[in-house]
Amino acid sequence: MQPIIGVVADDLTGGMETAAMLVALGIDCGFVTKPALVQDFAHSPAIVVAQKTRVIPAAEAVRKSEYAAQQLLEIGVRRLFFKYCATFDSTDDGNIGPVTDNLLALTRSSQTGFCPSSGDLARSVFQGHLFVGAQLVSESPKRLDPLTPMTDPSLVRVLQRQSKLSVGLLPHNAVRADPTSRRAHLDHLVAQGVRHIIFDAIYPEDLAAIAELTVDWPLMTGNAPVIRHYPPLWRERGWLDDAPPKRPLPAVESPGVVLAGSCAECTLEQLAAFEKARPVHRIDIASVASVDTAVEKALAWAGDHLDSGPISIATSAGPDQVAAAQAKFGRDGAAAFAETVLGRLAVELRGRGVRRFLVAGGETSGTVVEQLGIDRLRVGAYRGPGIARATTEGAEVVALSLKSGKLGPVDMFLPTLESMRHPED
Repeated sequence: MQPIIGVVADDLTGGMETAAMLVALGIDCGFVTKPALVQDFAHSPAIVVAQKTRVIPAAEAVRKSEYAAQQLLEIGVRRLFFKYCATFDSTDDGNIGPVTDNLLALTRSSQTGFCPSSGDLARSVFQGHLFVGAQLVSESPKRLDPLTPMTDPSLVRVLQRQSKLSVGLLPHNAVRADPTSRRAHLDHLVAQGVRHIIFDAIYPEDLAAIAELTVDWPLMTGNAPVIRHYPPLWRERGWLDDAPPKRPLPAVESPGVVLAGSCAECTLEQLAAFEKARPVHRIDIASVASVDTAVEKALAWAGDHLDSGPISIATSAGPDQVAAAQAKFGRDGAAAFAETVLGRLAVELRGRGVRRFLVAGGETSGTVVEQLGIDRLRVGAYRGPGIARATTEGAEVVALSLKSGKLGPVDMFLPTLESMRHPED
């Protein structure tokens, strides 16, 4: 079977979510963090390459994303999909625009589309403006994000500041029009020199229409939900086997730990809910003397609590604490300090027998997986926003749930860790 889609994801949580959505639809999907490993999934219909490229320097993000795309194209994938966050997390320097510019050139495409919308998350685009529920993204908590504050709701403006190519909009009335009219509107944009097209999308029907319009494009970009609408179109084309192989997730019995680095409101609420039942060790980045000190204190604390049930260790903090940490270390320095602490803790905890990890935060997830030396995962089926699990391959199986900081129900930590103690078909 020729691979159908190769996904280049800009963080591990989004990559896992994408793979989990495809698995839930009966699509066998490989998941790797090292692009060279896609060769091992050359006969799978879908492969996700997930790397930490969202907030690194744009030139490095372009290089890493291009290498992933090249590896996918070498095994013959029919289409590439660049996956990023539903809230278009980026800055005026990138990285969505520069990466897409490069992938467009690599695939020799005349145009590509941008579809971050997600009905599951109440993220929608209307008249080119991004909404979080009923709020413009610039009025939502995303405006306070410590790394990628979203203060302009117009995705056309946001992307145009990042890209050297012309950016346009396929408005909602065109998305909802009949296929002939939709195509005519698109062709008109392309004839005007527009290479990047923001898609308005509010309802699942909008995503289905966008999928139908773009299914044969060499490159598409967006959040994971639009990908859900491609498999029926692939089946119509006879690209999928009727009976995909099953790769069930094994049960993992060990202590369970939540490592939380996200400072999103959602994660802070989830930690508060978890703490009603189980202990949480909070690390105040602005007040600790060094990484070594923070790790040593956290490990000593964990040693007193691990035997009694799941625990959490968190660098997550509210806006005031984040500001204090950034004042001490700088924006990037504070983030790097927190990630280093949690990455070191993951390694030490695994050495003490922990095999069940829930990691909250995209950057944190990337660091933890890297520090644990994990380069591929067997991903289970999507269970809802922020809820998916995976296991490593091999004799010493580690169970992981990599959760975006902004996603998931408030009470998800304990049930997710408990689910890892049971097999998933």
